[in-house]
Amino acid sequence: MKVVIAADGVGKPLLDVIAVHLAGKPNLEVTDLSQSGYYADIADRAAIAVVKGEYEKGVLFCGTGIGMCISANKVPGVRAALTHDAYSAERAAKSNNAQIITMGARVIGPELAKAIVDTWLASAFDPKGPSARNVEAVDKLGEKYAKPV
Repeated sequence: MKVVIAADGVGKPLLDVIAVHLAGKPNLEVTDLSQSGYYADIADRAAIAVVKGEYEKGVLFCGTGIGMCISANKVPGVRAALTHDAYSAERAAKSNNAQIITMGARVIGPELAKAIVDTWLASAFDPKGPSARNVEAVDKLGEKYAKPV
């Protein structure tokens, strides 16, 4: 699986921990698209790469995770979820088919961040499951207001 990670300056220390953690995982190819600048620009670059299919999933970091989440969700076709524990990570995948999760380096610690990422990567959306119609409705809402990229 190809995973993109990215962070602003505040989120970079947590991203570095997760990058090392993921480097030891088999069947994962991780690319860091971090750069200096606004979290909106960083989230845009990573989210576009996911939408284009260059990466299957993305993990974004900033101070709270909120700015990255809001920014990533501005990209048509993206379902990004702010995660703060293993349960929210599991539900982001299983109930919402989120291709991107975000975390806040000022909110959660490194060990919790590892658990969040591991849980999310191990969880899968069931396209025939009970949440499928909700995700379909969310996607239709996104299409309704999307402008061509």
